[in-house]
Amino acid sequence: QLVESGGGLVQNGGSLKLSCAGSGFTEASYAIGWFRQAPGKEREAVSCISSRDGSTWYADSVKGRFTVSRDNAKKKTVYLQLNSLQPEDTAVYDCAIAFDQKVCFQATYVFWGQGTQVTVSS
Repeated sequence: QLVESGGGLVQNGGSLKLSCAGSGFTEASYAIGWFRQAPGKEREAVSCISSRDGSTWYADSVKGRFTVSRDNAKKKTVYLQLNSLQPEDTAVYDCAIAFDQKVCFQATYVFWGQGTQVTVSS
């Protein structure tokens, strides 16, 4: 199970921190991916992180503004820090988990959270 939190309404240029808390699985090696879907648009991959080595990946559209990290104290919890938010970042943000041992941006994500809404006002 994956549970996201931290979404909300923020002004242009603002920041939010999303959380993805995983439970119910015992695998030590996995990848957590962050995705978003805006109204009328296809879902796009935003970022991901591997539990094995902490390697990360970012979409070009968020590189330098978003940061993915893991909580070393709270196992299976991953964060996505969203800075310099723009109206075009408005979307439902989902986290998902993959166990196929591929690099995180090529992994197949099999379980998804419920999503959290991020709205950026202009």
